[in-house]
Amino acid sequence: MLPDIGVFGPYTYLVTEVVFGTLALALLFVTDALGRAARTIVALYPLAYFWDWYTLEVGVFEIPLRTGVELLGIPIEEHIFMIVVPALVVGIHELVNGPPTD
Repeated sequence: MLPDIGVFGPYTYLVTEVVFGTLALALLFVTDALGRAARTIVALYPLAYFWDWYTLEVGVFEIPLRTGVELLGIPIEEHIFMIVVPALVVGIHELVNGPPTD
């Protein structure tokens, strides 16, 4: 059984993002991929924002353990999520595949 991290209450989602965001940042630092991750995040962010806004608007999902702070119509945690996920993917990709060969 997984531990109940709901003890963080409305900060639960934020805490998980800080943990996984720290891992992503460490991977990007170790693989020297901060620039590549930044470009990926900038390219994906508009699509991710619209997708997230739409799915929240139509009721596809609800986020009960969040701070309640919203920015541009979606929870602040979702904005962070849209940065952490591609950063983590790029970091793992770089770790597994090594630097690009030009």
